[in-house]
Amino acid sequence: MELLGKILIGLIALEHIYILYIEMFAWETKGKETFKGSLAPELFKPTKTLAANQGLYNGFLAAGLIWTFFIEEHHWRFHVAIFFLTCIIVAGIYGAFTASRKIFWVQALPAIVTLVVLHF
Repeated sequence: MELLGKILIGLIALEHIYILYIEMFAWETKGKETFKGSLAPELFKPTKTLAANQGLYNGFLAAGLIWTFFIEEHHWRFHVAIFFLTCIIVAGIYGAFTASRKIFWVQALPAIVTLVVLHF
């Protein structure tokens, strides 16, 4: 189960790096494709800076999860992973209520599953 937990953490970290990329560097191209229906097309240009800020936060979440791979002490590694996964879950639930339900399935649910796996 420990290996599965590490794999899931790695996948979630990669997902958040991808979100960072979309929000910081490809907001007006890939962002439009990703968030079509959630945001009017004419709003992508004026919200580019706001999206970049969001992307930076997603990068911090990814960095926190990646950090767990370098922590040798199991107890400390476990609690750091729980903290960052919980942050992702809260952000995903909030996003599902305020922006798009899809965010729950793409962001919160994988973190919930990973959190459960880590406890076994």
